[in-house]
This record gives sequence, structure tokens and C-alpha cells, in this order.
Amino acid sequence: MRFRLPNIAVMLSAAATLACACTAMIVHAQQPAPPETETPVGIEAEHCMVQYINKTRLPAESQGKLVKLNVEEGMTVKKGDVLAVVDDKQSQLQLQLKQAEEKEAELNAANDVNYKDAVSSALIAKEEAKAYVDLGKKGAAPSFEVEKKILEAQRADLRIELAELQMRTAKAVYMAKRFETELAKSDISMREIKADFDAFVETRIAQLGEWVQPGSPIAELVQMDRLRVEGDINALRYAGSVKIGTPVKILITTGTGDGEDRRLEIDAVIEYVSTELDMNHQYRIWASIENQRVGNDWVIKPGMTARMIIIPAKRSSGGQIF
Repeated sequence: MRFRLPNIAVMLSAAATLACACTAMIVHAQQPAPPETETPVGIEAEHCMVQYINKTRLPAESQGKLVKLNVEEGMTVKKGDVLAVVDDKQSQLQLQLKQAEEKEAELNAANDVNYKDAVSSALIAKEEAKAYVDLGKKGAAPSFEVEKKILEAQRADLRIELAELQMRTAKAVYMAKRFETELAKSDISMREIKADFDAFVETRIAQLGEWVQPGSPIAELVQMDRLRVEGDINALRYAGSVKIGTPVKILITTGTGDGEDRRLEIDAVIEYVSTELDMNHQYRIWASIENQRVGNDWVIKPGMTARMIIIPAKRSSGGQIF
């Protein structure tokens, strides 16, 4: 039987390799480990996008011809600014008529002459009736005259009640005329088309001199000073973790105008949590943010993609890292 001796060179090479590896492990073990960095943990919403809070087509509220149009595309308007005026000549005349009728009704409501006359007549009638009753007791006046004076006194009391009723009616008519005047003023006010909020004029729809109907769009306005970021949350994975008032960090990448990107980090809170799930078992949330303006332009624009990180009160091991 022959025995094969091991290759001495191979054994020496393997021993040297093992020694180097052990030395490297010892040196690596002696070196201090690098400090761990604190990475915030949160829940990241999906499909996040910047959206408008207010975007509306400003309508006309009365029919007529547009005699003023103070709006152009690209303008920035303030809440209450008059953007257009529908012809109000007839409404102004109607207002003057209602104001005159109101003044007449006011004078009638303040007129108490009939009431005072009725009170005075009642006092005289009562005194005469009392005198005739005394005369009747003495036999100096016939009984029918006594009864006549008593009835006249009662009739005088009825006249007082009638005068009071007429005064109340006059006051009611005055109130009605006041309401008619307010309606005439309201009609004029409705012919002034005003901005409902601070806005950017996206599109001018109507034209000067055009005949409009109630509901005819004049211009499309969008609110740019405040926007909202919407996203979706998995209801099965994060059940009960996302509530109204939960703080979030919103990350948006925008252009700077010189070809470079600018990253914005905005702190906000969740202001809306939907109660309805979609086909993917997700529900919608959003948080509003303040926009930034540079010159005549806005930094954040609707349609931009974003990231929204929900910061729960207690960190969850299932959350995603940002």
C-alpha cells in the first residue's frame, strides 16, 4: 500500500492566508465602531401631490350687459375687489323709488295724531256719559239720552283701539318698505362681481360688453398663497396611526430658475382624513401649507409631486424611513 504525502507548499500557503485573515479580524475588532446616526422614523404617504384649496369660476349673479371688466389673466386680486360690473341703471332707479316709499312709510308710522285725537275724544265722551248718568239719577235727563252717552263713550274707546291698530299697521308697512329698499340695494350689489378670496387670475372668460346671465362665468380664480398636499395611506398597515392634528413633514423639490433644484421642507399637520377606502384599501389625507412668492411668481405650484412623512406620537417599527 502506498501513502501519498501532502503538498508542503500548498499547506504553507493556506496557513499564511488563514493567519492574515485572523490578523485582519483582530485589527478590525480593535477599531471603534462608527457612531450611529439618528434617522427619523415615520409613515410616508403615497401618491402625494400639491393641489388647490380654492379654484373657482367666478359667476355673474344678475343678467345684463357687462359695462366694466377690471380683470386680466395673470393678475393678482384681493378679496372684495370688484372685477366686473353688470349694467345697473334700472336697479339704481328702482332703489330711489324704494327709498322714497320707505320715507313715506316712515312718516306714516311716526304719525300718532289719530291716536291722540281718539284718546281726547274718549275722555270727553266719558265725562259726558258720567254727567248724564248723574242727571238721569236726578230725573233731569231722559234714560235714552243717558244710554246714548254711555254708548258714545264705549265707541270712543273702540276708536282708540282702531288708532292703535292703524299705528301698528303703519309700522309694519314701514318695515316692509325697509326690506324692499334692502332688496334693491342687494340687487345693485349683486351686479358688482367681487373676488371671494385673495387669488390669481388663471383665465378671463367674459368680454366687455357681453350680455351675461346668472351663473355665466366671468373669470377663473385660483388661490395660490395657501395650497394643500394630498396623499394616500394604507388603511390595513397603518390602522389608527394617522389622525387629524398629527404632525407631518412635507418635502417638495422645486426649480430655482437657474437650472438647479431647490428642496423645501415644510412642517404641517394633517387637517383631513377620509373615512372612505378605495379599491386598494387606501384612504386620502391632506395637509395645507403656506406658499412662497418670489417677485410675481409662486415657488410651489399645484401639480408638483411631494413627499409627506407622518410623524406619529410613538415610532412604529413598521414605518418607513425618510
